Amino acid sequence: QVQLVESGGGLVQAGGSLRLSCAASGRTFSMYHMGWFRQAPGKEREFVAAIKWSGGSTYYADSVKGRFTISRDNVKNTVYLQMISLKLDDTAVYYCAGSRTNFYTPIREPDCWGQGTEVTVSS
Repeated sequence: QVQLVESGGGLVQAGGSLRLSCAASGRTFSMYHMGWFRQAPGKEREFVAAIKWSGGSTYYADSVKGRFTISRDNVKNTVYLQMISLKLDDTAVYYCAGSRTNFYTPIREPDCWGQGTEVTVSS
């Protein structure tokens, strides 16, 4: 399994932008489908976005389509989540996750998780 470490969270005003990064250890990163989930206070964790191992396909929750972009760099063993036009409802702890198998069609529990990075959107 890969070990995942997120970074890039913080406090941002509504309408602002933020980019999250997830650094993976291990030589098999390029074989992993990767994604982002989030958990807002008092709510269940939800799927945000995913990207195929090759980077050729991406998937998004309806709530973030057009605002969030997931990408990956298999040389740097890193997956990114670019977030623009942030809303108050985007406030959550964001988790990087990965799996050797497809976990996004349909949504399933990935095998590997990071520790999370907190994003707070203020008005």
